[in-house]
Amino acid sequence: MPTAERLYRRLVRPGPVAAGAAPEPARLPANGLRQIAANALISTGDQVVSAKTVLPWLLASLGAPAVLVALLVPVRESGSMLPQAALSPWVQRHRVRKGLWVAGAAGQAGATAAMALAAATTTGAVAGVVVLAALAVFALARAMTSLVDKDVLGRTVPKGQRGQINGIATVLSGVVAITLGLGIRALGGDDVAPPVLAALLGAAALTWVLALVVYSGIVEPPTEPAARPPDGPGWLARSWSMLRSDAPFRRFVTVRTLLLVSAPSPPFVVALAAAEGGVGLGGLGPFVIASGVAGLLGGRLFGRLADRSSRTLLVAGAGAASLLVLAFLALRLVAAARESWWLHPLVYLLLAFTHIGIRVARKTYVVDMAEGDRRTEYVAVANTAMGVLLLVVGAVSGALATIGAEAALLLLAALGLVGVAVGRTLPEVSHR
Repeated sequence: MPTAERLYRRLVRPGPVAAGAAPEPARLPANGLRQIAANALISTGDQVVSAKTVLPWLLASLGAPAVLVALLVPVRESGSMLPQAALSPWVQRHRVRKGLWVAGAAGQAGATAAMALAAATTTGAVAGVVVLAALAVFALARAMTSLVDKDVLGRTVPKGQRGQINGIATVLSGVVAITLGLGIRALGGDDVAPPVLAALLGAAALTWVLALVVYSGIVEPPTEPAARPPDGPGWLARSWSMLRSDAPFRRFVTVRTLLLVSAPSPPFVVALAAAEGGVGLGGLGPFVIASGVAGLLGGRLFGRLADRSSRTLLVAGAGAASLLVLAFLALRLVAAARESWWLHPLVYLLLAFTHIGIRVARKTYVVDMAEGDRRTEYVAVANTAMGVLLLVVGAVSGALATIGAEAALLLLAALGLVGVAVGRTLPEVSHR
């Protein structure tokens, strides 16, 4: 038995596979391992280019205006989602699509290198503008890799194994994140200087270079390219038509929006901790460590659960995150709990853990919903719609945050509970 096949079998439980589910199964082990390695590398880089932890810390250290710091998350999240429906027709006109992923990874490497240069050579508003502009380029390049990756995964790996591919990559990036967080604590303690962060960003740029080298070796079965329509509706009209006419897909997009509770909640927990003197969160390192621990503990577990039923995992993760936020708010009403050093970091860790489950389930569900170019359209339209809705929910929760972070958390928890109820109506699409 070849080494690649032996290693793949140790990492991924194949389970029964439907006939024709995986083109060219002899190449499955090598393709699967390359996708695990490439996604682990970019997930490792993501731990550094994080709009929730490292980049806000960097801009604050460089003296950038607070308004630029506030734009980091919207630019990163919406920028990587909004263009995907427009990109989808162009992607579908390519017989082999891994080259588009490689181009997107190269764009992310260049943008990260630009952030490293800005961190090393600029300060104040100039640093903030350069980092934000580089982050916008990064997000656009990520839109391409995100769209293509799910398409290639669906055509090279069968149902019953796709969730595990995502999960194992998450575990590997979690190990690196823990190491990175410990290194940050050792190098900078509670005050990590910009030169250290510039070096970390430079190293992160190399992870995307390595990832594109690995990914380029995937043997991808060619597909018949979609013809360029001479006339007819544009991508925006087609996207709207899909959302109107495809009820199961529309329900998935609705549920995905309602399940935002696990993504925007951690920054509010951090804000509450900072307002009380940073209890339990002495510096940047613990944030990165918590994200790494969540990935390490949850990646493999959630990958296997997603392959059994991504719908069940999606609903259970949202319910757990909503109840966790409500329990956190209830505990804060008790003076002794508010002053406990363990409350904020524990809640941050648990929210990060549930977010891993929701994210793995969401990726697996949308890949398993359809085949071929229909899958590409689903991924693109879902992400573009999500980008728009994320801006809306972000604006509403941000407005509520002016009253208090607790109000924003309460809204997110309520949306999550509604999402649980709607999510239970989703059809089952994963391999059981």
